[in-house]
Amino acid sequence: MNDWIPVFEAANGLEAHTLKGALESRGMAVQLKGEALAGALGELPMDLAQVTLLVRAPDWQRAREFVQAYQQQGHQSWRCGQCGEENDASFEICWRCGSGPGDPEH
Repeated sequence: MNDWIPVFEAANGLEAHTLKGALESRGMAVQLKGEALAGALGELPMDLAQVTLLVRAPDWQRAREFVQAYQQQGHQSWRCGQCGEENDASFEICWRCGSGPGDPEH
């Protein structure tokens, strides 16, 4: 019987290993599936190499809650201290004025 259950599809190996480490630091065993396929992609973009994180059945609920919190964190926005524009969390600088999230107001 296979008691490893998929809990997340990481966009690439870097994201997969980051989450794997975070889950393992919380006492959960984690396996990665599909990581070896990344080398076969050659010159194609990294995001085509999705890696599945698997956890043991007893840890699935706790792992899923952690992954959901991780996903929510990625969707938060920030307000620019220079111009007041709201920016998506994926932006490192304001799309409107070019200031960073930690730049002080004038």
